[in-house]
This record gives sequence, C-alpha cells and structure tokens, in this order.
Amino acid sequence: MASFSIWLAAIRPKTLSLSLTPVIVGTALAYADTGSIAWLPGIGALLAAALIQAGTNLHNDVSDFESGTDTVERLGPLRATAQGWIEPGKVRTAYMSCFAMAFILGIYLVFVGGWPILALGLMSLAAAAAYSAGPFPISSYPVGELFVFVFFGLAAVAGSYYLQTLALSENSLLAGTALGLLAAAVLVVNNYRDSETDASSGRRTLAVLIGSVLSKIEYALLLLMPFCLLPLMNLSGAAEVTMVLPWLTFPLALYLIYRIFQIPKSRQLNALLAQTAQLQAGFGGLLALAAVL
Repeated sequence: MASFSIWLAAIRPKTLSLSLTPVIVGTALAYADTGSIAWLPGIGALLAAALIQAGTNLHNDVSDFESGTDTVERLGPLRATAQGWIEPGKVRTAYMSCFAMAFILGIYLVFVGGWPILALGLMSLAAAAAYSAGPFPISSYPVGELFVFVFFGLAAVAGSYYLQTLALSENSLLAGTALGLLAAAVLVVNNYRDSETDASSGRRTLAVLIGSVLSKIEYALLLLMPFCLLPLMNLSGAAEVTMVLPWLTFPLALYLIYRIFQIPKSRQLNALLAQTAQLQAGFGGLLALAAVL
C-alpha cells in the first residue's frame, strides 16, 4: 500500500497554489467591493478548485504512463504510476474520487451562484478530464497555455468574485488575466523542459512547435505582462497600496527570467517551475492583501 508521502507527491502539492490563489484573489476583490465575505461559498470554491487540480494531476500521472509519454528520459519529477509506486487502477480511482467530490461541492455552489457557476463548473471538470486523455488530449497540443490561462486565471478569479457578488467587475477580469498569465508561465517551463521527449513521443506542444529560444521569450513576456496590468486596476481607497504590494514580487520575476536563459534544459528546471508557481502565489497573495486593507 502506497504511503501518504507518495500519494502527496502524486498530487503535486507545490503547484496547488495555482488553483487556490485565484479563488483567494477573487474573494478578496469581492470583499473590497462589498465589505463582506460569504465564507461557506468561499471555502467551498477553494476545496472544489483544489480537488479539480489534484484530480487533474493524478489523471495526468496515470495517463502519461499508459500512453508511454513518461519514460526513463523524462527530466521532470518522478511520477508515481511510472515508478510503480502506485497501481494505475488505484490512481484512476483516486482521480475519479477527486472529480466526484468536486462535483458534489459544485452542486452547492450552483445553488448559490446559479447557472453561470454551473457552466463554469462543468467546463472545468470537462477540461480537467480532457487534459491528458481522450482523442485530443489538451496537454499534447499547443493549447495547454490557453487552457491554464483561462481556468487557472480568468475563470477562477472572475468565477470566485461572481460567487460572492453575483456580478463581474473590471478588477476581477484584470486580476484573472494577470494570474492566468503567471499560471501559464508554469506550464511553459514544464513544456520547455520536456520538449525533446514530447517531440519524440508525438506530442505537439507549443514548446515543440516554436523551439527553445521563443519558449524562453514567451516565458519572459508571461512574467512581465501581469505587472503592466496593475496600473489599470483601481480599488476604492486602496489604489496606491494595490500598485505597491504586488510589485514586491517584480525582482523575483526578473530573476526567474534571467534563470531560464541561463539554465540548460535539465532537471534544474524543476526548481524554476516551482519558483514560478511561488511567484504566482506571491503576486496573487499580495494583490489580495491590497484588496482587503
């Protein structure tokens, strides 16, 4: 029987902030506009987001193993199914359980937010299930960054804001765009690192199609553009704070851009991937803090 630590590694906890941060930011922006938080829907949205991402990661773990994508040449972190740490059937049961629990939570969230939340929830579950499997898996084509941008940024922030207010705001859309860009940068590192093995297995990710140099430029742009959006945001009574706090992560963004141009295509990129996720969490956390001050 697989230990708790192995299951935890399979869920990939270092990247769970990609799904949790947008919910926190959307909820914080709603608080800035209304002065209150509906705690139960907020917690429900956090749990559902975490479950969908955990399920997606587990689905990816077993699907990449069964499709032959995960090989001994893989540069990324070791995967539980490929290493034989957990039986494929148990991983399938785990990701189906995650999706089922997210669906159950979604029923309550639909009761609160109505049909827009229903549509968003169903699309999120469908995209999660199609990310690594099916006739046209998202992760095998040059649309992965777009998927991450939408569901880990724009939709997550705006959806969380809507769940609290039953409305949308310009700030929620801008914040969702910024966080989506940073989340997409995490996938860029992943696909850039794996571009050679992906190409040999028949995958056509954006990194495979555009090559290493353009992938690095893409990464740099994705890290810089969120800071260009900050001046467009306007929180009543906190505009100056909003401008200052997220900018505290700008030196880290510059450092990560420098690093991707210096690090060879090797396992050293795994640390860069985790640091990029930390940048998104830090940027979003400081933006949320600015909203509630």
